[in-house]
Amino acid sequence: MSIDEIRKDLIEAQKTQDELTVSVLRMLLAAITNKEKEKRIYVGVNDPELSAAELDKMSKLNEEELKEVIASEVKKRRDSVSSFEKGGRSDLAEKEQKELEILKKYLPPELTESEIRKIVETAAAEIGANGEKDLGRLMQIIIPQTKNRADGYLVGQIVKEVLGK
Repeated sequence: MSIDEIRKDLIEAQKTQDELTVSVLRMLLAAITNKEKEKRIYVGVNDPELSAAELDKMSKLNEEELKEVIASEVKKRRDSVSSFEKGGRSDLAEKEQKELEILKKYLPPELTESEIRKIVETAAAEIGANGEKDLGRLMQIIIPQTKNRADGYLVGQIVKEVLGK
């Protein structure tokens, strides 16, 4: 998955006049550009001797950073869906859900609840976790395995269940 793939999909959506996809992909590209600008400032401040070409190259997002931007946008949509449903605005919740589905195509497939449970149980057995005091150590093992592939709230619930046994 790359920025070029997103741009290509944007052009295709423009050709087919898919307004929702065009809107979502433009927003995603804007979020990526903003993240690259943040990175450029950080790199430039920490190494002011860099040439413009080197700065451009170093400010490009790697694949992991790109996934983080997309995951952040997905999380925003999930939160919005939840808020709109609580507020009785099913029309807006439905629109946000459609946007969420478009964005999820650019992330690896999400882990199922049983896959998350297996990761948590394996990690808990690995460190001999038993109770709330091991929560931090357990999360240090689990987060890298589930990052951008599972809803953090669900992971937290499963961890609490496993530690509560």
